[in-house]
Amino acid sequence: MIRRPFSTLLLGVMLACSAGVQTAAAQADSPVQKRSPRESYTKYEYRIPMRDGVKLFTTVYVPKDSAKPYPFLVQRTPYSAGVYAQGEQRYGVDWMPESLGPSRELEDAGYIFVTQDVRGRYMSEGVWQEMTPHAKSKRAKGEGQESEDMHDTVEWLLKHVPNNNGRVGIWGISYPGFYTAASIIDSHPAIKAASPQAPIADLYMSDDSYHGGAFMLSANFDFYSAFLPQKNPTAGNKERSRFEYGEADAYDFFLKRLTLPNILASMSDEQRELLVPTIEHDTYDEFWRSRAITPHMKNVKAAVLTVGGWFDAEDPAGPFAIYKAVGKYNPATPNALVMGPWVHGGWARGEGARLGHVSFDAKTSEYFRREIQFPFFEQHLKGVKPARALPAVTAFETGTNVWRSYAAWPPAPAKARTLYFGPNGTLAWQQPASAGNSGAGYDEYVADPRKPVPFIGYPATGVPREYMVSDQRFAATRPDVLVYQSEVLEEDVTIAGPVLSKLFVSTTGTDADWVVKLIDVYPAEYPTPPAERKGNDTGPLALKLGGFQQLVRGNPLRGKFRNSYEKPEAFTPGKQEALSFDIGDVNHSFRRGHRIMVQVQSSWFPLIDLNPQTFTHIPKARPEDFRKATQRVYRAPGAASGLQLMVMPAH
Repeated sequence: MIRRPFSTLLLGVMLACSAGVQTAAAQADSPVQKRSPRESYTKYEYRIPMRDGVKLFTTVYVPKDSAKPYPFLVQRTPYSAGVYAQGEQRYGVDWMPESLGPSRELEDAGYIFVTQDVRGRYMSEGVWQEMTPHAKSKRAKGEGQESEDMHDTVEWLLKHVPNNNGRVGIWGISYPGFYTAASIIDSHPAIKAASPQAPIADLYMSDDSYHGGAFMLSANFDFYSAFLPQKNPTAGNKERSRFEYGEADAYDFFLKRLTLPNILASMSDEQRELLVPTIEHDTYDEFWRSRAITPHMKNVKAAVLTVGGWFDAEDPAGPFAIYKAVGKYNPATPNALVMGPWVHGGWARGEGARLGHVSFDAKTSEYFRREIQFPFFEQHLKGVKPARALPAVTAFETGTNVWRSYAAWPPAPAKARTLYFGPNGTLAWQQPASAGNSGAGYDEYVADPRKPVPFIGYPATGVPREYMVSDQRFAATRPDVLVYQSEVLEEDVTIAGPVLSKLFVSTTGTDADWVVKLIDVYPAEYPTPPAERKGNDTGPLALKLGGFQQLVRGNPLRGKFRNSYEKPEAFTPGKQEALSFDIGDVNHSFRRGHRIMVQVQSSWFPLIDLNPQTFTHIPKARPEDFRKATQRVYRAPGAASGLQLMVMPAH
């Protein structure tokens, strides 16, 4: 039995914190000695006043070597500017973290590292707001705007922290990635570089909270059961708590409760407080529109390096949204995007050489930190000329495992082609010429919300990091999953850009989810790498890679939102309708000898919440609303379902 995975959203919380996990005294007892920042940096703590009088708690780490001036490198966070040690968030100048800033290279090069508790979190005063609205007609007392708070912080730092060179950089992962992006709108002229990493751009649109109008149940349940409201200033919770399921598998836990009201009842009042608004606002209403940051990304003066991961389960859409918004509104501003084969924040730690059973044949995270991130900040904050110019887009191509440079995203050479569903589970570039031998022109299955399709093939709580490359053979054998597969590829097929589902469907219900998954099928005779044979030959994840069905990308559409995320519409039972929805961006090469597979299903549990398959307000759905339905996917001439891919010319 494997250890139950820790929530990857909560892991993002931990990664985003600037604090280390050990005190200097604890490090001294460690058998492996690592140089402590205490040797090279002096820590200060300040309460910086904002224009409305609210004071924001800020830690500043200044190089002890004062022979030259240094730039600032700032992170603003809701996850504590303190040091997490001995089970508590520790504040005070005697508590030093294990490391400073986004990488060891930057720490060694010398920067004035700054971490700030945003309004209403931990030791900062004021009122915290979910995804702080940038344009709010009337603010309550204590509420702020992130770009104004950053402006006031920069002004104060420049005047009160000696030996600075007058240049400021910002960075942050996940929620701090949002604060980075929001902080450079109408940016202070001293801010010269910013790196929003896994930034949240719009919680509703294919980000943390909703994908295709379907609620991301498991991840949000784990996150909000630990991310709690606070009365400030406070050192916050003494422990990074996690919800105790009392079950080995979240699938069983959630299915027993079935409805969202029953699921919420399993939480305390405190755990529910921030989660309930996310669930109740299940359409794209003013609650979400006011929190979307991309329409406001204007007057950005700093050079921008946006970073994301192809296998980031939390914030897959944010990096693309921020990159495009900066380019749209600020065409003269240096603007670059990096996408690597990483989970949420995976570039900030470790080697980045593999995920689950999938190897990338390179230490991709180390490469990013050393060859991209470090030169970016050195250039814009210290004037150090980089060895090579940074391309507009640097993207890792999975499958072939190579870094690619592009002038734009998606790359101009990529052309739209459609893979069509055919009779007998076939998948081809040509539309079917007929309805097939059966004459039906469709495939169908019975979807039962009380027996939903799981999103992984093994028991776990939370969202395991490897789910986005997980083997899909467990799903391919279910009668409520349609499977379409190409012939064996004679040449590599490389796709770079958004993947668009184009379906013709009907349902006997009045609502339905349509989950589409793009899959890379390995040859039956595929050698298992030595690392697999040595370190992963037992337990639920053990398998031979011959015939492995690697998830490349998948996403749902909640059918009621097929025409609008603002105004849901019921299906007419039995009526054929056309659906078109984006399931995400990909840069992947299906290798010669592999096959391309597409799976279609109507549940993906508990990654997303259950659709009762009756047209109702799902946050208030009752057990009797959950009903079986027969779903049809059409593949006849004139109603040919398929997947549109952006296909690159052969290399």
